[in-house]
Amino acid sequence: MVCFGASWFTPTLTAYQGDAFVYVGSVGTGFKEKDAIELRRMLDTLKTKRAPVVAVDKKGVVFVQPTLIAKIEFRAWTDDGKLRHASYKGLREVQDNAAIYKLGE
Repeated sequence: MVCFGASWFTPTLTAYQGDAFVYVGSVGTGFKEKDAIELRRMLDTLKTKRAPVVAVDKKGVVFVQPTLIAKIEFRAWTDDGKLRHASYKGLREVQDNAAIYKLGE
């Protein structure tokens, strides 16, 4: 999953659907205080005015360039294609696009 923005500090997540990023939910748990501070610092340096995803219906989101790849654990997918009970497990050590989840595979 790719972090593309944050509302206060609940990172929002995307996955590939075809060649585009789509919103798949947010993650608000799993952060150690030190990790949350560091992630917030990194996201602040990546702010952008252009939304990198299609169809985001969240208010107050600050968009960032979609360059950070996070490890996310979750229980299931909802019927509308969102993550259920998502938990942050850290950033991937190797930030490569091959690790981004692709919907429909």
